[in-house]
Amino acid sequence: MRWTPRGPSDNLEDRRADTGGRRIRPAQVGIGLGGLLVLGALSLLFGENFFTLLDYAPTTGDSAGPTATRPYDTTGGAVSSPEEERQVQFVSFVLDDVQATWAKALPQSGTPYRETKLVLFRDAIESACGFADAASGPFYCPADQKVYIDLGFYGELKQRFGASGEFAQAYVIAHELGHHVQHLLGIDEQIQRAQARRPSQANQLSVMLELQADCLAGVWGNSTAQRQLLEQGDIESGLNAAAAIGDDRIQRMSTGRVFPERFTHGSSAQRVEWFKRGLSSGQISACNTFGG
Repeated sequence: MRWTPRGPSDNLEDRRADTGGRRIRPAQVGIGLGGLLVLGALSLLFGENFFTLLDYAPTTGDSAGPTATRPYDTTGGAVSSPEEERQVQFVSFVLDDVQATWAKALPQSGTPYRETKLVLFRDAIESACGFADAASGPFYCPADQKVYIDLGFYGELKQRFGASGEFAQAYVIAHELGHHVQHLLGIDEQIQRAQARRPSQANQLSVMLELQADCLAGVWGNSTAQRQLLEQGDIESGLNAAAAIGDDRIQRMSTGRVFPERFTHGSSAQRVEWFKRGLSSGQISACNTFGG
């Protein structure tokens, strides 16, 4: 992507120094790719389905928790590298750019846009949605209307899932901010009520919500193309990221099998399809994953 490094965003909460090296209790916001792979390995090792321990499939199917050991200084805080600081600058750029796009686009649908914060953390953090560790992956918490990201996720996305490139990283941020747009529009609350009324359709409704967030990420992607911020290979990088974190691919990597009834984010093909719809149209109206 074509971007210029600048100071940190006013909407960036850098809590890496506060959370690096801490041990707090497991996440309540869901289990990410790291946790899924552990359950898959245990299932294969002991010949039992450890996925039955879960009440649902992962709530952050677009996430992959870092498993690599981090270097720590003598105070227990994780050491930051020049590469990581450049990544912080990139996250700041994408955060501001996505929000500036929605500040212009959302009022056209009759809803004013309200900026959110993005929280950077290491290893584990406490949010208004509960405690989360790195294995939960990036997530949006509607209770405090903030996006949470451990930068180690991007290494996992590249190394384990083969999704590299800056636009792949930007897609993840834009997806989570898509959830913020849904929250401002009241869509997430409508889905929660529908899930309570129709528990048997809870996963299906979750998939529709996540696919819409993919489409909304594509709407932002369309604006970057219009402003000539994309370089050769960027679109392919974003589509590859969407495909890499489909529920079917994650399940197959974990267990060698696919369980469509446990999908919460959609298959690789579905995620690519809806991301492409947003990319090609640039319109919120193209993102009606619920039909009707």
